[in-house]
Amino acid sequence: MRWILIAAAILGASSIMIGAAQKHITGISEAAGTYEILQTGLRYHQIHTVVLLALGLYGLSQDHNKQLAVSALLFIAGIFLFSGGLYTAVILDMPRLTLLTPIGGICFITGWLSLAFIRTIKANET
Repeated sequence: MRWILIAAAILGASSIMIGAAQKHITGISEAAGTYEILQTGLRYHQIHTVVLLALGLYGLSQDHNKQLAVSALLFIAGIFLFSGGLYTAVILDMPRLTLLTPIGGICFITGWLSLAFIRTIKANET
C-alpha cells in the first residue's frame, strides 16, 4: 500500500503550500469570510492527510487489503471534493463550487465507516 503513503506525502505538502499561499496572497486572506472558508478546507485536508498516512503505514504490514484501499480512495476523493471545492470557490470567486463540499463530506463519512467495517472483519477473523 505504498501508493497511499505517496498520496499522503503529496497531499500533506500541498496543504502546507495552500496554507502558505493563503497568508501571502493579498485579497484572499483579507476578504470577508474567505479566511474561515479556507481554514475549514485546510483543517479537513490536513486531518484526512494524517489519516491517509496512518492507513499507508498500516497497509505496509498487511497483504493487499481491498477495504483499506477503498477507505484511502474515499479520503482522497473527500479531500479533492470538500477541500478542493472550498479552495477553488474562494480563489476563483465562484461560490457555486461550494456545492461540491457535501459530496466530499459524504466521501469522508463513507471512508470513516468503511474503516469501522475493516475493523469488524478483522475482529471476526480472530
